[in-house]
Amino acid sequence: MLAFAKLLVSFAPWLAFLFIAHDSLWRVEVGLVVALVLSVVMGVLRLHRGIILWVGLVFFSATTVAVIVFDDTWTLKHLGVLANGALAAGAWLTILAGKPFTLDYAKEHVDPSLWNDPQFVRSNTIITSLWATTFTINAGLAFIKMERMGPSDLACEIASYGLLVGTAVFTVWFPSYLRRKRTQAGT
Repeated sequence: MLAFAKLLVSFAPWLAFLFIAHDSLWRVEVGLVVALVLSVVMGVLRLHRGIILWVGLVFFSATTVAVIVFDDTWTLKHLGVLANGALAAGAWLTILAGKPFTLDYAKEHVDPSLWNDPQFVRSNTIITSLWATTFTINAGLAFIKMERMGPSDLACEIASYGLLVGTAVFTVWFPSYLRRKRTQAGT
């Protein structure tokens, strides 16, 4: 349960934005500012790190300026696609670089001697790939919702939230599963 709580904290700026920024321009602006402030504070306090921190800082800085300072309606219209696309791009880039973003968080739970173990890196590549896929699909769902194509807004939101919750559950479950499997193989 602690691992799940830490996972939620690492995405706190994104979750705050998700829950606040809807139904009115004022709420979108408040959501952007809250998410930006959370990103900065969490980075300064080292509660958050790695590519997800940097993606959040860049995304929330740029979109806050675009929406609040420049009244950019294109950015406002595309926020859902841009947010999920930014997260997807960040996650895919870490996989391409051979340093999946979940490594930063997983290292808190394993002995440093295992940090370069190919199985440890592979398991984090699997988890990060699932996050990257989820963010990519959610960008597509945000686009469908924005363009009013196909399913209802509610169906897109349920699918999006379901993917996020499922991915979060997998992120917590999979390392425990691998540990149990290794323990059983060793006995």
